[in-house]
Formats: sequence, structure tokens, C-alpha cells
Amino acid sequence: MTQSFRLGVCLLLLAAVTPAQAQYRFDEIAPGVYLHTGVHAEPDPHNHGDIANKGVVVGEKCAAVIDSGGSRMDGEALLEAVRAVTALPICYVINTHMHPDHLFGNAAFAQLKPRPVFVADARLPAALAQRAATYLTRLDELLGDAAKGTVPVPPDMVVEGRMSLDLGGRTLQLQSWPTAHTNNDLTVFDPASGVLWLGDLLFRERIPSLDGSIKGWLAVSEQLRALPATIGVPGHGPAGTDWRDGLSAQDAYLGQVAEQVRAAIAEGKSLSETVSSADPAAAAPWLLAPAYHVRNLTAAFAELEWE
Repeated sequence: MTQSFRLGVCLLLLAAVTPAQAQYRFDEIAPGVYLHTGVHAEPDPHNHGDIANKGVVVGEKCAAVIDSGGSRMDGEALLEAVRAVTALPICYVINTHMHPDHLFGNAAFAQLKPRPVFVADARLPAALAQRAATYLTRLDELLGDAAKGTVPVPPDMVVEGRMSLDLGGRTLQLQSWPTAHTNNDLTVFDPASGVLWLGDLLFRERIPSLDGSIKGWLAVSEQLRALPATIGVPGHGPAGTDWRDGLSAQDAYLGQVAEQVRAAIAEGKSLSETVSSADPAAAAPWLLAPAYHVRNLTAAFAELEWE
């Protein structure tokens, strides 16, 4: 039995405006801390890009949203869910990194008055600008009409190293990390509850996706273990008190990928030979492995062939 859990009261939205909104729910995983768990799937017209974990932390004067969803429609459903748990203003929308499933919902929150402050790692604006056009084209292909109204919303405030955000009686601690899952990963820790939002520095059940540095990710993972968090919220998969076990499983997979790629390089194999000869068993336990394992091998090869 795993200690992973879905705690708290299920807050089902009664206004079924769209299929995605009809299924939107929050779990209260700690007092004043609410989590919406995304589905293990690729973005499609039905889920509106609702594939990543998202949530809200409520203070005495305002609330902070952590990751906003994979489209404007997804962000609108999240906003509706937030309004079901608090009437306080949303003072911050924090994006844990640049990937579309974590920040394209910003478009829904950008229309609020007063407008929340959008917060991200200092390296995110450049990374997002470089890929925004590609991300939007792909979103149109995957979501069709459900992608309408989605536009990139860059941060108003950036984090270099560490930053604290005051919600009134509750202070969130934000921390940037060296290149790992991406080059703009950010964690959010709530000392009042012991909840740590890891973004995609942690995947559970769904296969990790490498878009930064495999060596960096393994190094950052060791540092994450030392953080004084009770509950860990991954970017994908269940939250739980056993989040360090999740890191161990992820490290084992990434370590296998690195070992296989290094062995292939040592044997003088090309990228295509490395991919075709790799043992698929390394990815077998992970959901969506067919879509991402080869990508991970490719990214690792590009990095490790020059070490």
C-alpha cells in the first residue's frame, strides 16, 4: 500500500459549463491548501489540456495559484474551482516552469481585476518566448476549438535564487533550481502546512520528460530530499507523504537512461542505434512511456556524448 493519497473534501462544481469543468475538483490536502490532480493523458479537445497538477494556497488576505493549466479553457475551469473555495483576491499566479500544461491557463487569470502578479523563474521569459509560437501551433493541433483564447502570459515578477511571497499570515517560499527537468524549474514551499509543490521536478506514475539536463536533474533530486516538506506535490501524479519514494523511483529511471546511453556511446553507437538497441523494460512501469522514452534517450544522448 502506498501512502499517496487524495485528502480532503471533494468540491464538485455544479455548473457543468464544459466536460472539463464538470469534472474539475479540488482536494484539500492540508488546511487552506487545495490540489487539482491532472489526468494521465496527452492534451485533447475533451480534457482541454488538463493534464498537470494545479492548486491554490489560501492566506488571510489573498490566495496564490500554483500552475494554471494547459489552455485558457482549462484555466477558466481552475478559476471557477478556486472561487468555490475562497472569495479572497488571487494575488499571485506562480508557474513552476515553461511547459504549456503548466502555464497556458494564465490567460484566464490575466483578465481578473485586480490582476494577479504572475511569478516564475528568471529564465522562463526567454525560454517561453523562444518556443511560444511552436507551443501554440501544437496546441491548436491537439485541442482544436478548445485552444481558442489561449495566449502566453509571461511573468511580471521573476525569481533568481529565492523569494518569499506573503499571503497574509502565510508566507510561501519560492526557489529556483539549476537546469534539471528544464532550465527554469521553480519549487514552492508552504511552511505553514509542510506542502512542497515540486512542479515537474517530480513525476509519479507518468513517465518523466527530459527537457533540460539528465545529470542536473539527478543532482537536483538529491537536494530536494533535504527540504523539510511533509507532503510533496508532483507536477503529474498523486501527492503524498511518500514523495521522496517518488524521487527514488524517478532517479532509478533517469539513472537507467543515463547508464544505457553512456554504454552505447562507449561502444561507438550512433543516436539511432542507441535508441533502437535500448532496453524498453526501463520504461515499462511508467504511463505514456511510448510517447516519451525515446525522447528521453535522445535528449540524454545529446548531453552525454560530450561529457
